[in-house]
Amino acid sequence: MTKYIDGHRSSQVGIYVHIPFCRRRCTYCDFNTYAGLLSLEDAYVAAIVSEARMRSERAISARARTLYFGGGTPSLLAIESIDSIVETVRREFGLPWEAEVTLEANPGTLTPAHLDGLRGAGITRLSLGVQSSHSAELLMLGRIHTWGEAVESYRAARVAGFDNISLDLMYALPGQTLGQWCETVGRCLELGPEHLSLYALTLEPGTPLAETLALGEVPSPDPDLAADMYEVASEMLHEAGFWQYEISNWARGDNPAPAVWALPPDGKTENISSHVSVHNLIYWRNEPWLGLGAGAHSWFRERRWSNLPHPQTYINAMRSGHLQGYSEAPVSRVTLSGETMMMGLRLAEGITDGRLYEMLGQHLGDLYGGVIDRLAEHRLIGWDGERVRLTERGRLLGNLVFQEFLGTEE
Repeated sequence: MTKYIDGHRSSQVGIYVHIPFCRRRCTYCDFNTYAGLLSLEDAYVAAIVSEARMRSERAISARARTLYFGGGTPSLLAIESIDSIVETVRREFGLPWEAEVTLEANPGTLTPAHLDGLRGAGITRLSLGVQSSHSAELLMLGRIHTWGEAVESYRAARVAGFDNISLDLMYALPGQTLGQWCETVGRCLELGPEHLSLYALTLEPGTPLAETLALGEVPSPDPDLAADMYEVASEMLHEAGFWQYEISNWARGDNPAPAVWALPPDGKTENISSHVSVHNLIYWRNEPWLGLGAGAHSWFRERRWSNLPHPQTYINAMRSGHLQGYSEAPVSRVTLSGETMMMGLRLAEGITDGRLYEMLGQHLGDLYGGVIDRLAEHRLIGWDGERVRLTERGRLLGNLVFQEFLGTEE
């Protein structure tokens, strides 16, 4: 998305801020996070402020649409730190006052006073990492909170004035039954959140939980059971008034969804309601974003780069006044088109021929006509000559569909 400022073309971007600090790493986590380094907070925040200033000087046309604090555990930061970063992004990138500003939070790190402070600092949306309502599952995952603390945090967030709360849940856990999963989903629906993200556990090599599984100390997740969990949760959320607008994300709608996997009103996800994650839509539509902080990734003007991953190394780089990147590379048009298809098909809205032509100057049929026809014949996608989108069956086999578009350009 572009507009013009003072006669110059500008790019509307999402701003992502990575907070790599945790009290304790979860047993499944392979993200760029570190326990025991919170003493670096002041220096780290100063480094983010410096990076924001340098990035804005180099990308003078970039204007922020959204701001997202991810991690790690962003809710460990002091209110003054959050406030400093928000104000910096407003100043350097023109973040509008009404923009969506999301902060990921662990229920075990929130107090009523902290939540009041987050609201005052400009946070408009909370993403609570609940994961499960069962003590044994939380313990296995290495979470630092209980279900009771999650409920207390949610209610305190309401009292603080948060009216857009998302809950993250995980399924396909070792030993988890369908009944336990349904109980977690049901308990969360009773709280009344505006948004839910449901993710199947991925056992990454080298994580403690993967090693525990390899030693036979916990049972392997059953992929057929995982599929049942996904479908049952989809039905439960549909009946509760949620739209599944992305493969793993649901938002409460202004009106009921006509089906479990329905095309959004007028084909635009934003028309579902104000509870859709605007920032994450930027990723799924392959629009530009800038990442600030250790290990943060960016995608801007057909180039992709990431920052140095360790917090102290990142701090040292910012103190030197140089935007030293961990990696940087241009993105080919083949990769750009394939990734645009892969990400866009995750959305219930799919991808239109007009959108792809605007991005690449080529039509869907010219680029992927054979692939589209083959997938449509197998009832994995729908194609009306203008819009291509996953069918309800196709969303269950999304990875197979996505592979057809990666590295393929006719």
